[in-house]
Amino acid sequence: MRKLTIFILCCLTINVFAQKINSKKNDNYGVQYYKSLGASDRVAQLMVKMNIDEKIGQLNLITPGGTVTGEIVSKDVNTKIRNGQVGGIFGIRGADKLRKVQELAVKKSRLGIPLMVGIDVIHGHQTIFPIPLGLSCTWDMDLIETSARIAAKEATADGLMWTFSPMVDIARDPRWGRIAEGSGEDPFLGSKIAAAMVRGYQGKDLSSSSTMLACVKHFALYGAAEGGRDYGTVDMSKVRMMNEYMPPFKAAIDAGVGSVMTSFNVVDYVPASGSKFLFKELLRDKWGFDQLVVTDYTAINEMIEHGTGDLQAVAAQAMHASIDMDMVGEGYLTTLKKSLQERKVSQTEIDKACIRVLMAKEKLGILDDPYKYFDTTRAERDILTDENRAFARKIAAASFVLLKNENHILPLSKTAKIALIGPLADSRRNMLGTWSVSGDHEKAVTVLEGLKNVIDAEGQILYTKGANISDDPDFAHRVNAFGEEISIDKRSPDEMIEEALNISASADVIVAVVGEAADMTGEASSMTNISLQPAQKKLLRALKNTGKPIVMVLYNGRPMVIKEEMESMDAVLDVWFGGTEGGNAVADVLFGDVNPGGKLTTSFPVNVGQIPVYHAMLNTGRPDSGTQAKFRSNYLDAPNAPLLPFGFGLSYTTFEYGKPIINSPTMKKDGSITVSIKVKNTGTIGGHEVVQMYIRDKVASISRPVKELKGFKKIYLDPGEQQEVTFTITPDLLMFYNDHLDYVLEPGEFEVMVGTNSRDVQTVNFVLE
Repeated sequence: MRKLTIFILCCLTINVFAQKINSKKNDNYGVQYYKSLGASDRVAQLMVKMNIDEKIGQLNLITPGGTVTGEIVSKDVNTKIRNGQVGGIFGIRGADKLRKVQELAVKKSRLGIPLMVGIDVIHGHQTIFPIPLGLSCTWDMDLIETSARIAAKEATADGLMWTFSPMVDIARDPRWGRIAEGSGEDPFLGSKIAAAMVRGYQGKDLSSSSTMLACVKHFALYGAAEGGRDYGTVDMSKVRMMNEYMPPFKAAIDAGVGSVMTSFNVVDYVPASGSKFLFKELLRDKWGFDQLVVTDYTAINEMIEHGTGDLQAVAAQAMHASIDMDMVGEGYLTTLKKSLQERKVSQTEIDKACIRVLMAKEKLGILDDPYKYFDTTRAERDILTDENRAFARKIAAASFVLLKNENHILPLSKTAKIALIGPLADSRRNMLGTWSVSGDHEKAVTVLEGLKNVIDAEGQILYTKGANISDDPDFAHRVNAFGEEISIDKRSPDEMIEEALNISASADVIVAVVGEAADMTGEASSMTNISLQPAQKKLLRALKNTGKPIVMVLYNGRPMVIKEEMESMDAVLDVWFGGTEGGNAVADVLFGDVNPGGKLTTSFPVNVGQIPVYHAMLNTGRPDSGTQAKFRSNYLDAPNAPLLPFGFGLSYTTFEYGKPIINSPTMKKDGSITVSIKVKNTGTIGGHEVVQMYIRDKVASISRPVKELKGFKKIYLDPGEQQEVTFTITPDLLMFYNDHLDYVLEPGEFEVMVGTNSRDVQTVNFVLE
């Protein structure tokens, strides 16, 4: 009996030992398998330990509330974190608070996998810079990159490691509210800005505790919604898509962006979040992007409304398209396991998605140190510092665009008696602009405060509101979704205007601060009337009748219809939404401490009926010469040209352009040529000028735009100083996607246009042999 017992024990020991050997062999096989799918050694070893529920859990991105852009907020957040059903969290901030959330994941879930933590850091974190459309008007990549670098430093000091920025959607319809969040209408400039933003957020070392993962969005075509209505249908040719809308995304990819976000719209009638063409064929296979892709807010669930299936079906579609993380909707969490069992998705698809999530975490360094972003001592020394505010003031002033300055009314004297009038002159709530989710408007400087900070003791500022942003209570209610931005005064509109006229009577000059409330642009803020609201128009007309000179300071998040104001006002300064230090920056420019040098990155239409109007349109078979002749491509009641062209912007000084000189009339396919032009400051003060180069391909296999921006240089010239600006034209600037979607370089004749904006240019020609 004893021998039998020993024999059995020996057999059991051998069996256990054999199981351990087999398990180790299986683990080794598993590690190699996961590495073949793109995992690092560390991530592969973690994958071996994970069960299917934990893998699917990593694909779940949730929000407990805070900053939300949809109707759904995640439920049972703590329970799901403990159960390993969450890969990331967003919408809350604060190192202390987020450390506690991370501890739930690390200490209470089975494998202790840390969470990624994100938020929308769009144009600054707590120190708010100008809205992105305003930032683009600086045409200054160093300033833009620095703004993202500061934003990343502040956000990571607040416990965050992932921003859903930059938004690089090309937008040519100013009715679309999110035009405020992008860089305008041009893919060349948009590409430069996309790369600068990625560099700023991610720095040179993504594992540093002061850098964060960027997320380029919205892939793709979101900015081309029909009618400018947010979340609307998009329908365009792939030729236009590749030539005009995709370049900024490609630039962000080339700059090393760590994640991509899907868009809400359809592309070729397929919801973008389920598009194999966009994500598998183009992004992954053609462009080689093997990193994280996340949906926008409940975008998978919204595919149901697009009509492509129930939640299980649309979640499977997104998985087949290689979408990794599901934001808020939990379609993956609730259906993928069932789809796997029913063979509607594959284990490999789930594994690849999970690996990409974990690889992002590894790059951020949180697999080594889950708490690296939760240093509670950083906030005081890194957020809203004097240095950050000083930079915010500088970049805000650089973003302003001087649209009119009749009789050189600007800059104003600091000893002048100024009537400061308008609903936005002392509206702290509206200073930051849309998508300033972590900004505190109470810390913002208003225009009234800014002028008082700068004006001399001999000067005087007389202030009154003059009008409401809008007198329509229903409209105000819709705009005020996030707080009271449009406040309707208890006084009647006539009483307010009467008070404005009274204080204007003794003033030397009127400064009228008018425009949009902060959230009249941004997400879900599309508009059909993009003029000033009637209450403000009535105020301006009354002020005009005083005969006093009027400077209009315009707050806006889109190109507006301001034809009447451009005709009636003496000066117009577009200040977008300048951010935390916007009021001080306005004062700097109005009083001439800063010479405005911003240039428009969107065309301003004459009226809404002109939309879309932009500089890079195609020609027609019956082009209009500007005479509005019959049987030509034109309007009976308006010109074809915009009111204000792309690239436009005045200065307090003047610049004189010489003649462009091309160094050769011909160019080889593997060569280059240069175009040079002399620019001289002919005024009395120093100033910035943005010298712009446009190219037209005159004869090609497909119709090509009448002009495309292909180069720009921002220069500073002292009074009387002259500088020669040289552009080098290389083959890559002449390439395009043809009707077969081949990226080609075709010989032929080209026009090169150089000037101060897209309208006022001089032309030279060359032939590509």
